[in-house]
Amino acid sequence: MSKTNSSLCQFWYSSIGKKIIVAVTGAALAAFLLAHLSGNLLMYVGAEAFNDYAKFLHELLHGAGVWIARVGLLVFLVLHVMATICLVRQNKAARGNYEKKKTNVAPGSSRIMIWSGLTILAFVIFHILHYTVRTDSDLAELGDNGDAYGMVILGFKNILVSLFYIIAITLLCSHLSHGVASIFQTLGLRTRGNATLINGLAKGYTALIWVGFVSIPVAVLAEIIK
Repeated sequence: MSKTNSSLCQFWYSSIGKKIIVAVTGAALAAFLLAHLSGNLLMYVGAEAFNDYAKFLHELLHGAGVWIARVGLLVFLVLHVMATICLVRQNKAARGNYEKKKTNVAPGSSRIMIWSGLTILAFVIFHILHYTVRTDSDLAELGDNGDAYGMVILGFKNILVSLFYIIAITLLCSHLSHGVASIFQTLGLRTRGNATLINGLAKGYTALIWVGFVSIPVAVLAEIIK
């Protein structure tokens, strides 16, 4: 095994290494969510604006750009979930059973991070299959005609799809409410002086993400967007 591979293995198996992986991938995913939301909100502007946005994405780097982003998103998400699961297991083993008697109880959001992470991963895969691979023939027809706006509306008119989307976004935001502030702490950017500000920014960011994403299927079902 080369020194580089050995160093990478040591980094992965160390607790601090996994914490850094969780923080860096989490920061990248948080930035992606904000960018993705800004594009999705063009649904409120109208079909032309949203379809032009979708066309730009699909033509970026001669069509390769959007797939680079998707693959990168999946890789970052898998690394994030795997590292989080490993950390939770390591922490549980290190604490031992006697820790259960302590009064310092972890927040509810942190206790369900494994399951919320796995659900979000499953949702991202479903979302790609639904709107990108277009396993639904009706969505595929609209996509082939360049009508991304119509695809979103048709997809969210299915109450089960919208419900799964809302549940996944809610779990994601439960994850974010704990995770965003932790990113700053892991990277050494959180201090006693700015802790209140960072916590406020994390809550504000989480609220923005939840309201923004959830509003779209709700608006489609309510026929506000049509």
